[in-house]
Amino acid sequence: MSRVVPLSPWWDKGRHADRRPFLLARGRIEAAVRHWFEAQGFLEVAPAVLQVSPGNETHLHAFATELIAPDGTRCSRYLATSPEFACKKLLAAGETKIFTFAPAFRNRERGALHHPAFTMLEWYRAHEPYERLMQDCAALLATAAEAAGTAELRWRGRVADPRAAPEQLTVAAAFGRFAGIDILATLPPLSPSPRLRGEGTPAAPDRHALAAAARAAGIRTVADDTWGDIFSRVLVEKIEPALGVGRATILAEYPAELAALARPKPADPRVAERFELYACGVELANAFGELTDPELQRQRLEAEMAEKQRRYGERYPIDADFLAALAHMPPASGAALGFDRLVMLATGATHIEQVIWTPVS
Repeated sequence: MSRVVPLSPWWDKGRHADRRPFLLARGRIEAAVRHWFEAQGFLEVAPAVLQVSPGNETHLHAFATELIAPDGTRCSRYLATSPEFACKKLLAAGETKIFTFAPAFRNRERGALHHPAFTMLEWYRAHEPYERLMQDCAALLATAAEAAGTAELRWRGRVADPRAAPEQLTVAAAFGRFAGIDILATLPPLSPSPRLRGEGTPAAPDRHALAAAARAAGIRTVADDTWGDIFSRVLVEKIEPALGVGRATILAEYPAELAALARPKPADPRVAERFELYACGVELANAFGELTDPELQRQRLEAEMAEKQRRYGERYPIDADFLAALAHMPPASGAALGFDRLVMLATGATHIEQVIWTPVS
């Protein structure tokens, strides 16, 4: 019976020597990306890590702490899972083109592509459509590859040309092509008031129809799966492995049900102004045409937290200051890119800890 030999600590000289080429490339890529943003007229900002709310997505888990005032009073605070709320407040304050290399923290996530402490590259454009971010993503892939001195992005046998124009594919088209599922048929029909049903609650997608279609495609479902659970399982098993092979893929027009922070598309409010960037089957970035309706945003975040309470027995506070800022925020688009993952694909690293200077033990 073979014995698993534990890895030496990251600071071991031999292990550090193996990681050092990846880390030096990381520095070159960061410098090149920063230069690209500055040449585009962006301002680099540094949002605070400690937040009133870490974010309100159902499946994101935060690190919690306490803020103790000089008089001894205590209140809960969280390490940010993303700098998004803080960046949008800066847009409300009058900034128009900003970017940040922000430390981000997510609990319950660890693996080849996940680390509890990582770097999020986020950028925002006021008064510009979210399609402009698609051009940004293509430029950033080429910029990173050039800085790393590579002609291709690589991950587990898949390759992509970072200089080729990304394929643009809607979620509906991807579900049809790779899973044989008509995802739009499981969404509520268009109506004069697609935002709300008569009783004031969001119209629900057809969970049973999607479950039947998923089973026909060979996807396992269980009785307590929600529509979103089934959607995610189909995406992970049937669609993501095929995305970004040969060239990057921009997967656009996510169902509004899965885009709590994004604007509905005017032409079809069942879907949202949201896209994700994939390369080599790896999700790299998530982008939105930003929702600026405070009341609709509050409803969506409350729904996310109700589902979190049901699933995990916990919820995070909703940042009232963020909702207040939305009323003053201009129309904008924004994107979040996992910088460590970008470095991995540009350098050929096989584990995220190879490209993080001081991994969490």
